[in-house]
Amino acid sequence: MARIYLSAPHMTGHEQQLVAEAFQTNWVSTVGPHLTAFEGEFQERIGLPAVALSSGTAALHLALRLAGVGPGDEVVCPTLTFVASANPIRYLGATPVFIDSERRSWNLDPNLLEVACKERARPPKAVVVVHLFGQTADMEALCAICERYGVALIEDAAEALGARHGARPAGSFGVASAFSFNGNKIITTSGGGMLMAASIELADKARFWSQQAREPGIGFEHAELGYNYRLSNLLAGVGRAQLRVLDERVKQRRAIAFRYRDALRELGGFELMPQAPWGLHTNWLSCFLVDSDELGCSRDDLIVGLSEREIEARPVWKPLHLQPLYHTAECYGGHVAHDLHERGICLPSSSFLDTASQARVIEGISEIVHRRRELRARRPA
Repeated sequence: MARIYLSAPHMTGHEQQLVAEAFQTNWVSTVGPHLTAFEGEFQERIGLPAVALSSGTAALHLALRLAGVGPGDEVVCPTLTFVASANPIRYLGATPVFIDSERRSWNLDPNLLEVACKERARPPKAVVVVHLFGQTADMEALCAICERYGVALIEDAAEALGARHGARPAGSFGVASAFSFNGNKIITTSGGGMLMAASIELADKARFWSQQAREPGIGFEHAELGYNYRLSNLLAGVGRAQLRVLDERVKQRRAIAFRYRDALRELGGFELMPQAPWGLHTNWLSCFLVDSDELGCSRDDLIVGLSEREIEARPVWKPLHLQPLYHTAECYGGHVAHDLHERGICLPSSSFLDTASQARVIEGISEIVHRRRELRARRPA
């Protein structure tokens, strides 16, 4: 049987045409018409100036630098996220301070952010707000707190392209935001990212840094530290074709999540990641909490059993304050994130997942659960 992956790229067929254009016109490096157009199309969608970069991590790194983060600063970050949300803080010599999740969205808890801002000797320099698995955080509360304490707000929207908070798209708040086009994301350029900035001046500064910070003119003059972070025109062509079908991909991912929810309901012990009331959740990944007592089967039993059936499933992110890399970092709370990690499972969510393949996943889960229940029933009292 062909393996069913967690979240695989979904090509439209138009990518090859745009990449061929880049080859035919010899715009294959980090300048060219696709790159300019991709930034313009992204700006039209999000409503802010855009800078196309080599990765979402690069975008987050430059976003933090735009916010003035440097050595000796503290930056707040949710503990329940991928490590790339925190690593750029360390790139700049700053210190991450982790904060627990709230259960309505699994995102950064505004109440604990308020506590952290009050308790620190000085307010953090910035807050990285992660929109987890395609759902925005409580931006009204978080923006109000950041404004009250004079803290720069950065959005890590790597997992949330297409999500909305009210009428506003994810990535349209704060000083700057970062999107990812990694191969597992809702749209992909194979690898790449986009930085959105609150002004043209900030976007121009980020673009300058992303091109080794070379001063204008024919010479090679450098007065600031720069990076080789620019996206190529070839990959921008892929991104343009992908962006055209984003709304369709969101609908497909949401339909997959709700089919799982409805089909697994009869087993009991499965709870879909909450759909927070303030916006549109893309359900980039179909995430569930497993109640092992009710289900009669643990989350880890499901992951192992599905893998044996050539079906990929993963746990929810391991909290960063529990990672060896960050074991000395301070964390406000942590029990909610720990619980979500211990019980959370991500099921196959590729937007091209057809009903037959999804039925195979659901049948696999049902078989694993029923087998575990039978084994438990046979055990002596």
